[in-house]
Amino acid sequence: MNKMTYEKLQYNELKEMVKSHCVSSLGKELLDKLQPSTNSKVVKNRLNETTEARKLLDAESALPLKGISNINHQMEKLEKGMILGPSELVAISDFLRGCRVIKKFMLDKEFFAPVLHSYAYSMMEFQSIEENINYSIRGNRVDSEASKELKRIRNHIAKTEEKIEERLNKFLKSSANKEYIQEFFISKKDDRFTIPIKASYKNQVAGTIIEVSSKGSTVFIEPATISKLNAELAVLKTEEAMEEYQILATLSGSILEEVRQININIELIGQYDMIFAKAKFSKSMDGMEPKLNNHGYIKLQNCKHPLLSGNIVPLDFEIGKDYRSLIITGPNAGGKTVVLKTIGILTLAVMSGFHIAAAKGTEIAVFDHLFVDIGDNQSIENSLSTFSSHMKNISEIMSASTNSTLLLFDEIGSGTEPNEGAALAIAILEEFYQMGCITVATTHYGEIKRYSEIHSDFMNAAMQFNSEALEPMYRLLIGKSGDSNALWISRKMNLREKVLLKAQHYIENKNYDLERVKENKVRKTILTPIQEEATYEFEVGDRVKLIEQNDSGIVYEKKDNFNNVLVFYKNEIIKVNAKRLEIEVKAAELYPEGYDLNALFVSYAERKFQHDMERGSKKALKKVSKEIKNRLSE
Repeated sequence: MNKMTYEKLQYNELKEMVKSHCVSSLGKELLDKLQPSTNSKVVKNRLNETTEARKLLDAESALPLKGISNINHQMEKLEKGMILGPSELVAISDFLRGCRVIKKFMLDKEFFAPVLHSYAYSMMEFQSIEENINYSIRGNRVDSEASKELKRIRNHIAKTEEKIEERLNKFLKSSANKEYIQEFFISKKDDRFTIPIKASYKNQVAGTIIEVSSKGSTVFIEPATISKLNAELAVLKTEEAMEEYQILATLSGSILEEVRQININIELIGQYDMIFAKAKFSKSMDGMEPKLNNHGYIKLQNCKHPLLSGNIVPLDFEIGKDYRSLIITGPNAGGKTVVLKTIGILTLAVMSGFHIAAAKGTEIAVFDHLFVDIGDNQSIENSLSTFSSHMKNISEIMSASTNSTLLLFDEIGSGTEPNEGAALAIAILEEFYQMGCITVATTHYGEIKRYSEIHSDFMNAAMQFNSEALEPMYRLLIGKSGDSNALWISRKMNLREKVLLKAQHYIENKNYDLERVKENKVRKTILTPIQEEATYEFEVGDRVKLIEQNDSGIVYEKKDNFNNVLVFYKNEIIKVNAKRLEIEVKAAELYPEGYDLNALFVSYAERKFQHDMERGSKKALKKVSKEIKNRLSE
């Protein structure tokens, strides 16, 4: 599989739909990394996981994943030697509790989900770490009960703050200070207790200025009466921070000791989240697990494209048993491309462990490669046309394909001359067939359809078309060639039956009617001066206008049997149909009688050299001699 395969088949959009059912970012990250597996055992195991999870959901037993967060960031910090904060420790405690709940839930589900049940045995419980964190951390803060020392320090802090507030309240109530105070309340600035004092009285109050208001009208002063208590409080706060750090370090260390097993729990939770997201997606579309094989056989029964909604016509399809290449014909907008995309996305989905919307009897093959050539691959950046881009893509696909490859080609061979395109498409299909690939291709070319009819390992299919209503039915009919809808539509539009019969004859037989029309049916016309001008026979030396280039040239050689004229244009001789030329000035009007018209097409340098040769110039002779020697040496 390559990037184009995923883009054209909208594989990433499918994964986004499944991701929407994830509970945590752990499951979403795994889905982002998920790729289709080419190993049939891995694919089978993935499908088993989804099927078991779906059974649990159908029994109304949803996995209790709510509240579980991604703790990878916290674990990475621990492994770098960093100490976790209270909120980070609480997140780990919540995660470990979630693991314990999920393990208990899955251990009871051995009958419904033996594979998912077995995963639970790899999940470890860390109840002691949970309890220590919950005991030590309350409200995202280290609790006072975490240690006796922390409790003692905080009690001392509380008593000291109480003494400070008593003295400050006394300061506020003192009539001697009333004139100085801006506002009668205690303000805390950088953990220091202050009183708002009018700036004009700042020198009247004994104490330390801690802060000045933005307008400068107020200063926040720590009165001298509490300076000693504030200093004691600062020391106690430092002791508190050191004790809290010690508690956080101890808790972080206990988690770090179990980092390997906790990381396994993280992986398991991510796996469970992704698996149950697949199951929820399956339930949302009433999906099922198809049968698997590794020999290229695909059978789709009432299958639907997972990204399409509304009234979709289900697809019935088969390949890889009685034939290995299928050629689909049908009208534009008849659903041929949707068929290809449905086959492709369903194959990728199953190889990723997703259920598909299908009926019983559906079977999907596991391939080593799946390549597509769908849509317009025109590359402006690399100056590649649509056809060139298709050929470049097919060339790369051919180099990478094996006998375990599924190929999906839309309008193979299109974008060039029809005969060449059809022949090239048949040769490409033959090559892929000889390589052992499974190929599904759509086409408008009847030649490819006829080739498929005579090849025993190729099969035709057609998109059903309502000939009466002139509408596509979007249903694939295997074993049936597409009718000529162009003829049906033309008949409905009342085109002459004679013309339709002749067109049908030309489709089946290339013997065209080349009989000339009888003279008595040709209208005789009298030429006007303008028409006479149009029938003018161009002469050598005439100056003519090249209509397509909107520029002038000189006639070099008269019209040939195919109505083409050679024109000297921009120092080159080019062939132009006479209908694409207009006379500007006739040669007889341009040059005097007896003028050597050949001189018109010879450069000055060439004419001078010819003149020098005719008069026996030594320089010209040396030049000729040198050219002869150079040719002989080559």
